[in-house]
Amino acid sequence: MATDLSGVRKSAILLLTLQEDVAAEILKRLPQSAVEEITREIASRPQATQDTRRAVFGEFYNLAIGDNSGNDGGLEYAKSLLRKSLSEEDAKRVINSVTQQVQTTPFSFLQKAESENLLTFIQDEHPQTIALILAHLPPQKASEILVGLPSQKQIEVVKRVATMEQTSPEVIKEVERGLEHRLSDIVSQTFEKAGGIDTVAEMLNLADRSTEKGIMEGLEAEDPDLVEQIRRLMFVFEDILLVNDKGIQSVLKEVDNSELALALKTASQELKDKIFKNMSERAAQLIGEDMQYMGPVRVSDVESAQQKIVDIVRRLEDSGEIVIAGRGGEKEMIV
Repeated sequence: MATDLSGVRKSAILLLTLQEDVAAEILKRLPQSAVEEITREIASRPQATQDTRRAVFGEFYNLAIGDNSGNDGGLEYAKSLLRKSLSEEDAKRVINSVTQQVQTTPFSFLQKAESENLLTFIQDEHPQTIALILAHLPPQKASEILVGLPSQKQIEVVKRVATMEQTSPEVIKEVERGLEHRLSDIVSQTFEKAGGIDTVAEMLNLADRSTEKGIMEGLEAEDPDLVEQIRRLMFVFEDILLVNDKGIQSVLKEVDNSELALALKTASQELKDKIFKNMSERAAQLIGEDMQYMGPVRVSDVESAQQKIVDIVRRLEDSGEIVIAGRGGEKEMIV
């Protein structure tokens, strides 16, 4: 294996892999002591196997594009480094491979744009186009743009993101070409899955409470099943950590002890501690004993118990009885 070889041996194998004139150029730039060691290795050791040569060359390639040596790095720097290190033919081959690997994220050129500018840029586009773009942006940026859209367009976009599955490279490229002259260069695309209900849930989790509520109410009138699927992904059991102590106490009033013991079976210690802190010492002890002597349980039963508690949390939040940190409720409170 290449990892078992010394640095001198790897250097010798690398030079043997390259064309003679390229190898000579590299040797010219090495200290005299290193040149002597490497040439001695080349002269005294037999040629390496093809697999070893590939492994050594791969290690060199990773170092070449990974070590910026004080430079800013990036694709252009990697290309320049490879052109100087390899023959024209080999450099071209590796550059093509690297370019295809680096430029695989659809609409990556939009990620550097400020959300406000991007919103201005795309808000008049068709909802399907906006959905395609948001599905390929980081959730935080996608949420910022979603919040800025008109309410009816928010609903249309969310519906399309939620039902989006695989999009062909041709369609993505066509949309990108339409944006190219106004923003940036088109990148090479690969066939990939984007969007889906989990993407919508992530965007709405990051949106403020009023925006989320408006979108969900608008969607519910058209597709209540979709709303339920999104809602279940927006707040998971461990997110109860975001509920304050008073809210936890309100939730516990509506939860049966046996249900709670089952739900806590797979919970983190942090969440268990928070729950127990908001119960009487005796009640916490009883729940702990129930969990200890419960024995093996079905994962589906635990998930079902957790979902019942999550539903209670969501209902109490909707009615304004509890506040979930980071969900915008803090803005509506007066201290």
